[in-house]
Amino acid sequence: MTVSDGTGKPRPEIRGDILFDQIRTLALTGTDPLGGRTRLTLTEEDRQARNLLVKWMRELDLDVRVDCFGNIFGILEGKDVEKDSLMIGSHIDTVIHAGPYDGCYGVLSGLAVARAFREAGCIPGRPLVVAAFTNEEGVRFQPDMLGSLAFVGGITADEALSVKDDGGITVGEALSRIGYSGKEEPGFLIPSEYIELHVEQGPRLDAEKIRIGVVEGVQGISWWRVSITGKANHAGTTPTNMRHDAGYAAARVSVFLRDLAVTTGTTLATIGTISFEPGAVNVIPSKAVFTVDLRDPDSTRLTEAEEKLAEFLQKAAGEEGVKISSEHLVRFDPVVFDRGLAGEVEKAALSRGLSSMRMVSGAGHDAQMMARVCRAAMIFVPSVGGISHNPDEHTPEEDLAAGAGVLLDVVLKLVGFSFKEK
Repeated sequence: MTVSDGTGKPRPEIRGDILFDQIRTLALTGTDPLGGRTRLTLTEEDRQARNLLVKWMRELDLDVRVDCFGNIFGILEGKDVEKDSLMIGSHIDTVIHAGPYDGCYGVLSGLAVARAFREAGCIPGRPLVVAAFTNEEGVRFQPDMLGSLAFVGGITADEALSVKDDGGITVGEALSRIGYSGKEEPGFLIPSEYIELHVEQGPRLDAEKIRIGVVEGVQGISWWRVSITGKANHAGTTPTNMRHDAGYAAARVSVFLRDLAVTTGTTLATIGTISFEPGAVNVIPSKAVFTVDLRDPDSTRLTEAEEKLAEFLQKAAGEEGVKISSEHLVRFDPVVFDRGLAGEVEKAALSRGLSSMRMVSGAGHDAQMMARVCRAAMIFVPSVGGISHNPDEHTPEEDLAAGAGVLLDVVLKLVGFSFKEK
C-alpha cells in the first residue's frame, strides 16, 4: 500500500513474521515441564522476560523508561513532542501454567506498531508509547492490575510498594531484587489515549466466527477471602447432626454461589482457591479458607451479589454451628470505554473487511485502570475454544495479524504520520 498524498512512499505496515517470532520467543521464558509457562510478577522468570522486552525496545531505538512500580515504557518520539502521547500497552506477567498470548500479545503488538513506523521511515504526529504494566494478573501480589492502578494514582506509592506476597516479600523488595525499581515517579507520563489489544479469553468471537471484538467496557470485579472455623473431630465416630464441619459449610457456600449465578444470568461467581485444616482424610475439617470472585457488568447487580453472599454466610454460620468471617480483598466497578475510540476500532475493522461485534470484557485489564485518566479502548481477537490461562490457549496467526493491523490503523488515524526529511 502507498500513502494517499501521492509520494509513493510506503505506508507503515505490521511485520507479522517478527511479531509471531517475538511471541514465541517470549513464551519460552518461565516454561514448565507440562508445556505451559509460569512467569509470576517480579520473579527471576519475569526479570528474564523484562530484559528481553527492553532489548527489543532498544533495538527499535525507543527511549526506555521504568517507573518506581517497575512499569516499563518504550517511547517513540513524535513530530510534535509537546502534544500528549498515545499509549499501547498490556502486561507480560502470567498466571501459573499459562498460555503464550495473554498480555504479551498486546505489548508485542505495540512494538509491532512502533516497528511499522521505523521501517517505513516515518514518525508519528505525536509521541507513541509502548507500555508493559507490573502485576496485572495478581497471582503473586494482590490486587491484580497493581502496576496500572498505582500508575494512575488509584493507590499510593507507599501502599503499592508495601504489598506483600505469601512469603512476606514486598513489591518494593522484589523490584530491587530483579533490578526494576525505576526512577520515574508515578504517572510521569499520562497519555491522551490508551489502547490495549488482547486475545478475548472467552468463547464468543470464536463461536460466532467474528474476527474483531470492539470492547465497550469491562465488568465489575469483587474479590473476597472467607474463613470458616468449625471443630475438628473423628470422621468415623462423630454423628452427622453433632458436627461443626467447616468443609461442609464451605461446600454450601459454593453451591449457593452457583445458584446465584444461574438465577441472575449475568453475575459470575467462582471459588478459585480453598484449603482445609487439619487436612487429614479421617478428620472433620476445623477450618476452611477460600476465595470468592464475583463479577457483573452492572454495578448495582454486583452490589446485590455481595449483599446476598454476606447474608448467606451469616445464615450458614448459624445453621452449621461455625464461625464465618470475610475479608474484602479488592473491588473494581464496571468500566465503560470511550465511545469515540470504540467507533474508530469498528471503522478500522470494516475498512480491512473484518467482521466485528461490540462486547464487554469478562476479564480485568490494565485498560480499565487507564480509563481513569485518559480515553481508553480495547480490541479483542478470537481465542480458540475460549481457552485462556491454560497452555492450550491459542489464537491463529492470521487473527493475531488482523488484530495488530486494526490497532495500527487506529493509531495512524489518531496520531497521523509524516516522513523524515532527508
